[in-house]
Order: sequence, then structure tokens, then C-alpha cells
Amino acid sequence: MNPLLPRLSRRQFLYGAMASGIWLSLPSGLRADTMGNRITENVPAILTGHTFDLIVSETEVNFSGVSRLATTINGSIPAPTLVWREGDTVTIRVTNKLGVTTSIHWHGIILPFQMDGVPGISFDGIAPGKTFTYQFKVQQSGTYWYHSHSGFQEMTGMYGAIIILPKSGDGINAERDHVVLLSDWTDDDPMAVFARLKHQSDYYNFNQPTVADFFHDARVLGMSAAISKRQMWNEMRMNPTDLADLSASALTFLMNGRTAAGNWFGVVKKGERVRLRFINGSSNTFFDVRVPGLKMVVVQADGQNVEPVTCEEFRFGPGETYDVIVRTDEDAHTIFAQTMDRTGFVRGTLGTTPEVQPPVPDMDSPQWLSMTDMMGTMGASAGTHGGHDEMHGKMAMDHSAHRMGASQHTGHDSLAAPSQLVRHARTEYGATVDMRVDTPRTNLDDPGIGLRNNGRRVLTLDDLRTIGGPMDERMPAREVELHLTGNMERYSWSFDGVEFGQSTPVHFRHGERVRVILQNDTMMTHPMHLHGLWSELENDKGDFLARRHTIPIQPAQRISFQVTADALGRWAWHCHLLFHMDAGMFREVVVS
Repeated sequence: MNPLLPRLSRRQFLYGAMASGIWLSLPSGLRADTMGNRITENVPAILTGHTFDLIVSETEVNFSGVSRLATTINGSIPAPTLVWREGDTVTIRVTNKLGVTTSIHWHGIILPFQMDGVPGISFDGIAPGKTFTYQFKVQQSGTYWYHSHSGFQEMTGMYGAIIILPKSGDGINAERDHVVLLSDWTDDDPMAVFARLKHQSDYYNFNQPTVADFFHDARVLGMSAAISKRQMWNEMRMNPTDLADLSASALTFLMNGRTAAGNWFGVVKKGERVRLRFINGSSNTFFDVRVPGLKMVVVQADGQNVEPVTCEEFRFGPGETYDVIVRTDEDAHTIFAQTMDRTGFVRGTLGTTPEVQPPVPDMDSPQWLSMTDMMGTMGASAGTHGGHDEMHGKMAMDHSAHRMGASQHTGHDSLAAPSQLVRHARTEYGATVDMRVDTPRTNLDDPGIGLRNNGRRVLTLDDLRTIGGPMDERMPAREVELHLTGNMERYSWSFDGVEFGQSTPVHFRHGERVRVILQNDTMMTHPMHLHGLWSELENDKGDFLARRHTIPIQPAQRISFQVTADALGRWAWHCHLLFHMDAGMFREVVVS
């Protein structure tokens, strides 16, 4: 049993169990004529059909013993689950009862850009007191979600699930079906939280290196190596535990709108095949998810069917979705989602009755970033040989051939596989960038910091294979290379060292096949979301892996994907960590 749970007072437990008290009047399940009575108890209102009315307003909530105003859709957190059918045309009327402009973005949905819901890019937003009508044909199936794209409204509760039923079945057989929407909540004003990060980027990091850590290193590595290690981090003015901007000191983690103490419950029968539709609807949190004691068979990634792959754990960031199948073998099982920085968790229960309480595992120990996380392949070498001076020199290294803006490479002979030649933009050499990686790693079989060699079978990007292969068999006509950049002390985030507002759009020609290379020159993992177009992930040899709408890119990692620019218009492209997006890691894409 997790030692955190017994320390909850009865008052705290009741607050968690109520989980803001706004679910008591909601329908408890989905009607039999919509999905064979498979999505069941303890979910938000489920809306089906072709026409939907959504009202954005403020609702009082209480997740921690403190009452706060949340931004809600139809009065609930999460917002109602919308059930659509592939091939239908849906009409969604969104009425704004807030005092400020709002919007809804349909995350991962292929639609006309005017319906994408990004103020300043696809439309003006929905003014107070006004109603905006979204209307589009549903061209896909699977698990998706929707959320505000205005200010910090997503962080204050404005998000919900979308289930799109396939025209003729998706071949995924399950006797029970549950949405598991993970999110995070802060009692503080998000603007005040953002201001603290701008003033001190590690304000919420309570896993800082300690004297005890130094003496542990001295015992394991030797005194000289321990001193060298600490000196290196100090000289680089970087923190090896800087895995997340916000920790449990600022956030409460939710599963379908309930805290760990509230313990979301999904009814199952022993021996059933259960489909769990996991959605990371958080603003700033990577979750590591498992159902202790059970294997998970991943059958969808970002709404797209994949060849089934069995794992015991997976990590996903804001914006990503995974559908998994589990077969229950007890009366109750815990769904356990711990944060990447290991400061908090949320849990729920799959069971035959709410009275059965399965054990909750302890959180894993927090891990430090490695040299590989810092510098890629050079870091792996330096970490092995203790090459502090060499590594620090590589980090500050200059280049004679800088590129200006997004790098463009053409020529079919050179495009069979993604380029491995690192080209830093001239704009990376300035105050907005505190780190550049010259020897990035290109492997996709790394589960990431904290999950390596943990004794469990952990899903990686390299495991995924979208059924049916790529949408477009053409070889890309060109490459576009962009670097994810930042300055932790300034809390500045950008593409190629240029924050949104100073950047120019990335242009795709309508109908072209283009390869995009993204290189992460920062210490943090970024879930990158390209609106309106599928991102077809490939390996470093150019082999197609999986169709995604959101791709997590680890520190010092260089990845590539191919895009068919088949959707005219203006689209957003950004990190889905909300504060990173707001701090500048946002770019406009124009398809013309």
C-alpha cells in the first residue's frame, strides 16, 4: 500500500472523494443503443448524435479542501464525452458565458482549418456572450479529446474526451470500455504560477541534488568523480532533476476528474477483456501508467490502430492517447499513473464493486538525467569515460556553418533516410538558448528517464506500427529541420531560438510530401503537436513506424516524421506543455 494514502485525513479523503461535487447529477452510463452498453459507470455526461450544445462557464470546484472557480463545459470536469460516428457531419454550438474570449480545439481531428479552434490562427475566438458553430465531416475513428486553446483555460478544467465509432468496426474486441482521462489541477492562479517560473524556473522542483546525493556518488563513483560530476552541473548552471516544470507541490492529479483519494471506479467483471482509452489531458504532466499485475496490449496510438504490442507500462505526455486491452483476473485492479518526476500520482480502480480496494504501489524513486539525456551519443561516451571537460566543451561548441531559419534539404537521392548532419540555426546563438546538442541520439527504443531497466516491459516509440502503413508512399521532396530550444534561467522556449511572435510561418506546398526533422536541444521532453496534418513517425533509416498527432521528443533526441500537406490553411504547431507553448515554443504552419 502506498504510504501516502494512510496519511490522508478523513476531511481530505472526503474532499477527494467528492472531487468537486459536480458529478452527482450526471448520467452514469452510456445508453445501450449507442455503443452496445460498453462504456459504463462513473464517467462525465456522454453526448451522442449529430448536434451538440456546449456551454462554457465558471463552476466552483474543490479538489484539495479549497474552493476555486474552474472553467467548465456544461458544468463538469472533465467536459462531456462526445461520441461521434465516422462519416457523419457533426454540428457543435459552443456558447461562451465567461467574461473573456474562449475557444475549443478538436485535438487530432482532421477538419477544415477554420474549424480548428485556435484564436489568431484559424478564427478570432468566441467572444463573451456569443455562440460559435463548429461543423465538419468526421473522417476518422478512434479515441481523441478536445480542449480550450485560449489562455490557461485548459489548465483550469476545460477539456473532455471524444470517441469516434468506426463505420464498420475496428477489430478491437472488448466486453467493457472505459475512458481514462488523466489531468492536473492547481489551486493557484495559472498566471501566478507562470510568473513564478519566469522568475525562477526550478521554483517547484523539490528533488534538487542534496549532500546525501553527493556522498552516495562518492561511494559509488569515487570522490574525484563525484566532485567532477557536481562541478559539471554547476558550471553548466543546469539541474539534473529538472524533469518537470510543475510538481505535486503545485498540482493535484486527476483521473476522470477524481483525485487519488477520490479513487475513480470503473466497473468490470472478473475475466473480462476491458478496453481502456487513456487520454493525457493534463496541462504540464507526463504520466507513467500501469495496471499492476496485468499485461496491457496497446491497440491504438493517437486514435490510429496499431499492431498489438504487449507491455506493462507506458509513458505519455499531454495530448497523447493510447488504447489498451487488459483482461481482469481478480475482483479489483488498480490503475496507477505516477508523474515522470515522481512527486505525485493518481489512481483509480477497475472492479466488480467499489467496496473492494486493491493495493496501491509505491511510487518509483526519482532519477537524475544522464549524460545521454544531456548530450546524446557524446554524453553516453563522456558518461562512460568521465569526460567532463570534453563534454562541457562540446556543449559550448561553435559551428562554422550556421543555417538561417528552418533548414531545407532537397534531392531524392539524399532523402531516402533522414539527414544526420546537425545544423544549428544562427538564431540559436543568443540569449534565448542555453544549450545546443551536437551529437543527438536517433534511437526510438528508449523509454526515457526513470523507466530504463525498471524490471517492467515498457512501451517505446519503436514498438509502434500503425496498421496499413503510411498514407502516402511517395518519397519526401525535401526536409525541414527545426530545433526545440530554450533557456531555463529565463524560462524561454522556442523553435530555433526564436519565440512565437518573432518567428515566421513554416510553409508547406499543398499536396507535397515533406520530411520534418525535430531535434531537442533542451533537457526536457516535449510533446509536439502539429494541428491539421498527420505526422508519420519514421526511424533513423526512414522506415515508417506510426501515424501520430502528438510526438514526444526526449532530451538530446533527433526524430523525423513525414507529412503529406493535404490540408490547406493556417495551422498551429507547438509543444503541448501549456507553459512551454505560452512561453514561445509555438510556430504557425501555412499550407498553400
